Amino acid sequence: MQVTEISAEGLKRELSVTVAAQDLETRLAAKLDEMKDQVRLKGFRPGKVPVAHLRNTYGKQVMTEIIQEMIGESSQKALQDKDLRPAMQPAIDFEGGLDGVVDGKDDLVYNMKFEIIPEITLADFSTLKLERPVAEVDDAEVEESIERLASQQKSFETKEGKAEDGDLVVIDFVGTVDDVAFEGGTAEGASLEIGSGQFIPGFEEQLIGASAGDDVSVNVTFPADYGSEELAGKDAVFAVKVNEVKAAGEAVIDDEFAQKFGMEDLSKLKDAVRDQIGSDYNNFSRARMKRAMLDELDGLHSFELPPTLVEQEFGQIWQQFEHELQEQGKTIADADESEEKLREDYKVIAERRVRLGLVLAEVGEKNQIQVSDMELNQAIAERARQFPGQEKQVYEYFTKDAQAMAQVRAPLFEEKVVDFIAELATVTDVTISKDELMKDPDAPEEEATADKPKAKKAAAKKTATKKTAAKKTATKKTAAKKTATKKTAAKKTTAKKKTATKKDAD
Repeated sequence: MQVTEISAEGLKRELSVTVAAQDLETRLAAKLDEMKDQVRLKGFRPGKVPVAHLRNTYGKQVMTEIIQEMIGESSQKALQDKDLRPAMQPAIDFEGGLDGVVDGKDDLVYNMKFEIIPEITLADFSTLKLERPVAEVDDAEVEESIERLASQQKSFETKEGKAEDGDLVVIDFVGTVDDVAFEGGTAEGASLEIGSGQFIPGFEEQLIGASAGDDVSVNVTFPADYGSEELAGKDAVFAVKVNEVKAAGEAVIDDEFAQKFGMEDLSKLKDAVRDQIGSDYNNFSRARMKRAMLDELDGLHSFELPPTLVEQEFGQIWQQFEHELQEQGKTIADADESEEKLREDYKVIAERRVRLGLVLAEVGEKNQIQVSDMELNQAIAERARQFPGQEKQVYEYFTKDAQAMAQVRAPLFEEKVVDFIAELATVTDVTISKDELMKDPDAPEEEATADKPKAKKAAAKKTATKKTAAKKTATKKTAAKKTATKKTAAKKTTAKKKTATKKDAD
């Protein structure tokens, strides 16, 4: 094999690789020799198929496979011999085609074009000084979460009289548009809690005051963005028959109530809720500290960035921005800045992502930080549990698809690198309020102006910034109270589960 450097400009490299035709022929002969004892051809006894016949029958097919193997092996060896680390998969360009190579007449000659990872001098992480905002879980927060649990466990009993807000009605209905019944607009024995927001706006309120046996004509207008194009924005009439009215019973919060969630008594349930809220707070604390850390790392490192990586990252950001505008029914013209200015801003974000991704990867490589098979399997298992009944298919998907597996491994690796840096840095806990802890640091100062194009653009821009480098990261801003309410029971009634590490915002 012969390797020649054609060009080296900045981070861009181009190599010419030549694999002699004789080397390909040697490998072809060895492959055909292996095949003669395995191939079964009509007219020949097992193991007695002449190699010359195999060459005529399978020669080109086998040579094509050998060429693919040799490109992979030779390109990898060329990079190793020259101690080059490509930033992405090299582009392969063949000279003169491959017909002569497949026929065994020509050498295999190809060019490799790629960009290399720059030399990165890592900062002294022991000099980092970071603040980790923390919030305490107060008793009122726990009580509120318990009450929310109780409200979700309420039972309904048949009552006499008229339906009120919060009551449950059992109804039959037929919906029509222009006096024609439409698909999905008919049901019998449907249970609807008035005020729950299950039905389209305006429907539930018109059932207030109805009694069992009443016929009610409900007039509504489907939202303009309704999922069905045939119904979006249309006026509809629902002929509703009220079969039964039920009132919600008050749930008694006591030890018996706690036992419904697998708890020994009420105090244990409160402890579980407190722990869950505290866990949610810790996730927010970690996200805020990580963001501050990444800001510091971005400022401490400066090096040339592989142009193609930046272009690819920018393309993803811009595509997301355009998608969000489209969802809002807007165009770039509705933003408060010109497209040129927006592209400049997003280019800076793309550069930040790439820079941080390379820094974190360098830290991981130099300190031999790895994701274990056990950690990877736990993360895949957690994802599989999100699809009840399809766990096996999900697990097979990730284990058989290298790219999907890399998407699982990447955030795990990033979190381990962040933990490593945090251990070297000086981290100080700073107590703040719950609202301050969960406040989105990218939120506009005046949320009331969110309906203006400027705020719309800012929201899309904010979303784009919440992904770091090679690994896209994001922390979903969910109220801790709501999370605790939904997760506590499942968490405690089964064995403790390790949750896949959530992605943090940069």
